[in-house]
Amino acid sequence: QVQLVESGGGLVQAGDSLRLSCVVSKLTFSSYSMGWFRQAPGKEREFVAAISRSGGSTSYTDSMKGRFTISRDNAKNMVILQMNSLKPEDTAVYYCALNRWGSLSGRMQDYNYWGQGTQVTVSS
Repeated sequence: QVQLVESGGGLVQAGDSLRLSCVVSKLTFSSYSMGWFRQAPGKEREFVAAISRSGGSTSYTDSMKGRFTISRDNAKNMVILQMNSLKPEDTAVYYCALNRWGSLSGRMQDYNYWGQGTQVTVSS
């Protein structure tokens, strides 16, 4: 049974930072790429970032590159999203997801397992 559990969300002010974590209950974690998506109220789910099996390659939505950083620790079955210089428009539920194909896809349908999400709220 594969489960993904996100943590680290909360309420912060504009300009602050948050570190989101996602732990995957799967022994072969390193065989899969991982991604982060977010969904704001009334909007479609949006790709944020992805990371390859080894962590050597990453992909970001252009508007987030430079503020957000994705990383992984395969020994801990964990993927991280470090978010800096947060803006009110970053307010959303953030989801981690597993891609068994091992690609850096930004397509939601390419991800096979999803966490329940963690809420990030940024006040102005």
